[in-house]
Amino acid sequence: MSRAVASRRSFLATSALTCGSAVLAGSGLMPARAAAKEQLPLALGIQMYSLRAFPVDKALDMVKELGLTRVEFYPQMLPVTEDAGKIAAFKKSLSDRGLTLSGYGVNHFGKNAEANRKVFEFARAIGTTIILADPAPDSFENLDELVKEFDMRIAIHNHGPKHRYNKVLDVVSAIEKYDQRIGACADLGHYLRSGERPVDVIRALEGRLFGIHLKDHAVMEEKARGVILGKGLIDVRSVMEALVAVKFPADGSLSLEYEENAKDPMADLKECVAAARAALGQA
Repeated sequence: MSRAVASRRSFLATSALTCGSAVLAGSGLMPARAAAKEQLPLALGIQMYSLRAFPVDKALDMVKELGLTRVEFYPQMLPVTEDAGKIAAFKKSLSDRGLTLSGYGVNHFGKNAEANRKVFEFARAIGTTIILADPAPDSFENLDELVKEFDMRIAIHNHGPKHRYNKVLDVVSAIEKYDQRIGACADLGHYLRSGERPVDVIRALEGRLFGIHLKDHAVMEEKARGVILGKGLIDVRSVMEALVAVKFPADGSLSLEYEENAKDPMADLKECVAAARAALGQA
């Protein structure tokens, strides 16, 4: 039995407990856990969509101000290109600031094999091995070939209610028959909007989880607004412990993402970073 199938069956077996816990969480009665002093071996970064209102160089300086060293870029801020000069300039902008690229996306993949290949070539050129993706069903055969050829990982990103990868089982079902390098980037905020508990999601994706978007909401509703990490339904320490338990890869993309207050986000982002570091025992 594959690890993905086992995870899927485990998820189904515990679904009744999950629903009960979700009711508690939605009522605000789920107790917050004090951050333990034990330091957890996870490296925190940021999805650059959090700083989308700023030019790239300014945004990278803001990352430094937050004290982070890992960044996950998205295509609107860093478009796919074959221009070697632009690629070199981008890599220098990271190295000059002591930053590491942890992942790239979310990228759309379809049946156009040539277009898919260009994304992989670009990812290799900028120095990442994790591509966040929203792949169409007709792309998987080609992606299965590309992850083997490039030795890169595809991480399917969920986008909440009405999206084709709404529930964690939608992701598990999509990937289970393909190469182990095709996995998931779990956006915990979107999973909350889909009525799913982050820790259960992490457990269900064991062995195929390459990315996390740390995003919090106060209610399990489709149109929920984001809140500062740890001030909503997410028990941040439990999330971090679950990641350690499923052996989240050392080079995985663990990225804070905060979508609110886009034009002036730094005060909120600093609170989010502090909450994550406290949960990691790294405060």
